[in-house]
Amino acid sequence: MPKPSDFNPEVALPPGLTLASVSKSIEYVERQASELVDIYLEQQNIFSAVVGIYGAKALDTHSIYEKHKHTSLAQTRFPDLKRRGSSEPIRPQDCLESKASKRPWALQAHYDHAGWYIVWRYMVDLTETIEAGQSVIIWRVDIAFLTQDDWKYEGSRAGKEGGGRTHTYGLRRPFKRLKDLAAYSRSDIVLKSSKPTPQNGSV
Repeated sequence: MPKPSDFNPEVALPPGLTLASVSKSIEYVERQASELVDIYLEQQNIFSAVVGIYGAKALDTHSIYEKHKHTSLAQTRFPDLKRRGSSEPIRPQDCLESKASKRPWALQAHYDHAGWYIVWRYMVDLTETIEAGQSVIIWRVDIAFLTQDDWKYEGSRAGKEGGGRTHTYGLRRPFKRLKDLAAYSRSDIVLKSSKPTPQNGSV
């Protein structure tokens, strides 16, 4: 269970979102993702998507944000969530996108939309030494309002010869942009060589 002292009440939150909702959502994501850790062992990038999806489901249950019922084409599916009661078209201030990453700072998206972003920074502890019976740990949750100018285009390297990946947008200067925006950060996890590690070094 997340410790209250690991939350930062100074971080700005999307309208109506509370730290209590974030705490309940962390518990949900950790519990659900731990049951699917086999996916992580097969394809880590897909697992990150799963964690992000569970983050959206958790907030839909535990906050005033609800899943957005998209009426447009699939490739324009933004945001994951909208503030309940907000009207169409949704203002960026009422949008909430759920992302997940194993990386400590970097953030990628398929589009450069403006809106609120919540990033579930997770680590996988197959030995379950950090939390008994739990192999997925959310060690930090970043929350930020990002504008189109915060994103930079990262072109595709895919071609007819094969290889590469689809185009993405990357967050500009992610450390500088996010370093003071952790709404939750486990005090027993530290970064060593850019990798989240228990303070006791047991994992």
